[in-house]
Amino acid sequence: MVVTWGDFQAVVQLSAGLNVAILSFVDISLPAIQERRRVFAKARQELEIHRKNPHKRTPAEKEQHAEAVDELDRRLFDLWRETSAFESIEDSLMRSTGVFGIFGAILSLGLLWYSALHYDEDINLTGQVLIILSFCSLVGAFLINFFTASKASSYAKRCNEIREHMRVHL
Repeated sequence: MVVTWGDFQAVVQLSAGLNVAILSFVDISLPAIQERRRVFAKARQELEIHRKNPHKRTPAEKEQHAEAVDELDRRLFDLWRETSAFESIEDSLMRSTGVFGIFGAILSLGLLWYSALHYDEDINLTGQVLIILSFCSLVGAFLINFFTASKASSYAKRCNEIREHMRVHL
């Protein structure tokens, strides 16, 4: 059975539409990234409030409290160091989404234009491979943003656990 460009034009149209929409894929990970940053800032504020706790009166209470605050400060710092190392990767991944989006949009729009000009001509293997490749940019961008969002969420969760420990034990 012979397959023409016209038979694949709906698939190419779908690829073109989705590849143009890739540029909004950042909305998958951006809220998680912003939440992580907000949670860390809040944890730092809460730790400073606990550090100045006026309810500790005796020297023993003050010393024990200072040690507990210092321990949580170290845990928070270690987590922050871990996330700051990931931030450069995170920025790189976000740029990659844009590259995938532009590459996929140009490829799929070019294929759409080509399929309109050669609607009744047989599609060759190269054309089929290019159509499949146009969908790969979608998968790549989605996976990048899903990974970034899940990593940011896990850091926010760990920071919230430290905040909860502060509330209970300080």
